Amino acid sequence: MSLARESALPHPEKATARQSPPDDTSSEFTPLLRAVKGQELLDRRPGWYVRTMVANALSLVAVVTGMVLIGDSWWVLALAPVLAVLCARTAFIGHDAGHAQISGNRVTNRRIGLIHGNLLLGMSYAWWNDKHSRHHANPNHIDKDPDVAADVLVFTSKQAATRTGFRGWLTRHQAWLFFPLTLLEGLALKLYGFQDLRRQTGRERLVEGALLVAHVAGYVALLLTTMPLTHALVFAALHQALFGLHLGMAFAPNHKGMDMPDPDGEKWGHLRRQVLTSRNIRGSFLTDWFLGGLNYQVEHHLFPSMPRPHLRLAQPMVKAHCRDLGIPYTETGLIDSYRQALRHLHEVGEPLRADI
Repeated sequence: MSLARESALPHPEKATARQSPPDDTSSEFTPLLRAVKGQELLDRRPGWYVRTMVANALSLVAVVTGMVLIGDSWWVLALAPVLAVLCARTAFIGHDAGHAQISGNRVTNRRIGLIHGNLLLGMSYAWWNDKHSRHHANPNHIDKDPDVAADVLVFTSKQAATRTGFRGWLTRHQAWLFFPLTLLEGLALKLYGFQDLRRQTGRERLVEGALLVAHVAGYVALLLTTMPLTHALVFAALHQALFGLHLGMAFAPNHKGMDMPDPDGEKWGHLRRQVLTSRNIRGSFLTDWFLGGLNYQVEHHLFPSMPRPHLRLAQPMVKAHCRDLGIPYTETGLIDSYRQALRHLHEVGEPLRADI
């Protein structure tokens, strides 16, 4: 069986585990976990993360300095894409903090997450952590994974069948609309964060809310004090749109179009649940940098607390283990991953297009 499945994937709603797993499915993961621990790949890399955070912070300061120096010129718009890319780096750091990849101390990880999420991006760390933890526990599970719940997009024909009116139009064209919709993701993340404050209580709500307000106030003040109002509006629109697009490009390849467990079917163990629902992206160190290590989605889901620089090192071990067990391990190129994800979204909307 080939390790890289680049051909057409089976329809996710009809997915099976390919081979019947043994009765004790935990036994499939235990040898791999033991081997990974033996190579010390779960040991944290605080030095690597300190260098990464310092480099990112200095880069942000450099962009802000550039905005101050050339804000009166339309050339300042050239800094908006740069800032969008750096904001995506910031989001990746917050993501790693949420998974306790950076430190073994929960308070330290939370502080890093609050700074990089709430303060620098205006995205609630608590909201994201709660949502993302549920996704990791049951990836692509239609009843348990919030990332595949019916919203603007739908991911199964059953979800699509209930869509009418404007939502039906969205579903019919969702493959074409996917990347344009990601242009709004940066703003959506801010909105979700403020909405989640109603769920939070006590000190958490106070801290999260104060940092979210500080971000918005600081961002508006930065724009209005460094450039004319017209420049500021165009800069903000371009920056937020490209930031959302970057995040969409990083997250879209990971699970869309992959197997979706049958809620009433066979229960998968940890190894199969994470491997069969995840897709890796082949590439160079540039791919690793652009996708924030999320191109090793299989390894990340199997070992969420594994530091980002160790994911590449763990990949050969995970591949070999899946091969020995006869479990498909999906790895493809970046462009092909988008093609597979968009094809799935297109197929889900097909019944609604047929009714026209």
